Amino acid sequence: MRYVPLGNSGLTVSVLSFGTMTFGGTGWAADIGRTGVDDARRQLDICIEAGVNLIDTADIYSDGWSEEILGEAIEPRRNEVLIATKARFPMGEGPNDGGLSRHHLIRACEASLRRLRTDHIDLYQAHEWDGQTPIDETLAAFDHLVTQGKVRYIGLSNFTGWQFMKVMGRAQAFPNLTVASHQVYYSLQARESEYEIAPAAIDQGVGLMVWSPLAGGLLSGKFRRQQNLPEGARLTANWGDPPIFDEDRMFDMIEVLVEVAQSHSVSAAQVALAWLLTRPAVATVIIGARHEEQLRDNLAAVDLVLTPNDLARLDKASVPNLIYPYWHQAETANDRLSAADLSLLGPYIPWTGVRGPYADQDPAL
Repeated sequence: MRYVPLGNSGLTVSVLSFGTMTFGGTGWAADIGRTGVDDARRQLDICIEAGVNLIDTADIYSDGWSEEILGEAIEPRRNEVLIATKARFPMGEGPNDGGLSRHHLIRACEASLRRLRTDHIDLYQAHEWDGQTPIDETLAAFDHLVTQGKVRYIGLSNFTGWQFMKVMGRAQAFPNLTVASHQVYYSLQARESEYEIAPAAIDQGVGLMVWSPLAGGLLSGKFRRQQNLPEGARLTANWGDPPIFDEDRMFDMIEVLVEVAQSHSVSAAQVALAWLLTRPAVATVIIGARHEEQLRDNLAAVDLVLTPNDLARLDKASVPNLIYPYWHQAETANDRLSAADLSLLGPYIPWTGVRGPYADQDPAL
């Protein structure tokens, strides 16, 4: 396992972390997984033995059941891991049972602590933007929890670029707060995070935590064009998270993904995960599994080294189009770009000397 700082914080995390959305399995989460305490304990043992030190959950996962299962399963080894959880979504039917208000955040944190059987949360994350609560109120609630010792670091999840920067700007008024992370969806299937979110994270020194790195299983290699989908697969259940906007392009990319995997004699999932570990600003990639074999396969991605040619092929099949104003900046402002700018624009500006996604590609490809 490899370890990196989480953004500019002093917290060190494993580059692969473990997500517990499969724990429990009630309501909307039933199709994702139904892992009970015994299986959860076994999966956690496998992860810890592999060097994983960050476990991610959320209060909304199975209506709190995921946290309860994690709390019971991890209790004997609590000091060996960092626990990250999240709050924002409704946990009741009352008008104050959701959002990022001071009222809800403090109550949600205290409830998560009880379910997790712990006295502190290592990383407490705002699970989604709340446009109706003043950001200073949200940050003051986080500050209160940090001051009380109930929370060590804070993070964001699913914020846009401007929302993220608004938080970072106002967070300077709260010296006790360290915004260490931004948890976002990012995969070969959808690279929209590269437009604003990743450059902002680079600029602000915040580590990206990647959720659904296999695009809900789309990048496992099991889903191929013109092939029957496995019974119970998310696509067969009208799974729309993440959405698919260009099915043909996705299947083209999956073919490349499978070919690269075959060249290394590994699974397509390992290639998709290893690719993410090469991306700027990515601190940790959250993996999840319904069974032990899948978990061990995903964990092996940390040892896979993709060649420059592999990366070029994957980039060519998945690279996003430059939308405005990025194409304009690439053409007219390329003489004064920062590292954050170049994380997106570099591959499109050969005259900057930055090596693009096709620089090492075999001309025959």
